Amino acid sequence: MARAYYSTVFEQPAEQIWSIVRDFGNYAIWGEGCGESHIEEGKTGESVGAVRNIRNEKSVIRQRLLAQSDRERTQTYEFCEPLPFPIRNYEASIRVTPITDSKRAFVEWWASFDCEPGEYEHWTTFFSTSFAGWLEALRQRVSQ
Repeated sequence: MARAYYSTVFEQPAEQIWSIVRDFGNYAIWGEGCGESHIEEGKTGESVGAVRNIRNEKSVIRQRLLAQSDRERTQTYEFCEPLPFPIRNYEASIRVTPITDSKRAFVEWWASFDCEPGEYEHWTTFFSTSFAGWLEALRQRVSQ
């Protein structure tokens, strides 16, 4: 199983970062390269089981919210069929942790997935780089 990981520190408090991330439907507000995003079937972005439909210029990606914890400030999701990449068993989580000595936030994003053995490095790099870009877009959003 492959694992992609990225982490960064935000100058804003964890509560502020989590207030944006926790709504699974908010992705278009801060997701880099995301044209539009909506939650299917009238559910809310806080509902476990909600499916996020992301449309950009090139594709449609659907993701299902598997778990969310306000106490732990974590969110876990998976890709829905049809899978947008040649991978299997993708599950990703994002966690926002307070840095208590400075009122900043430590944000981690990771995913585990299966892929062809020769593609391990490609997809691990792809997702780690994507997480970095998306978190930078979030940083720009909260810095406005």
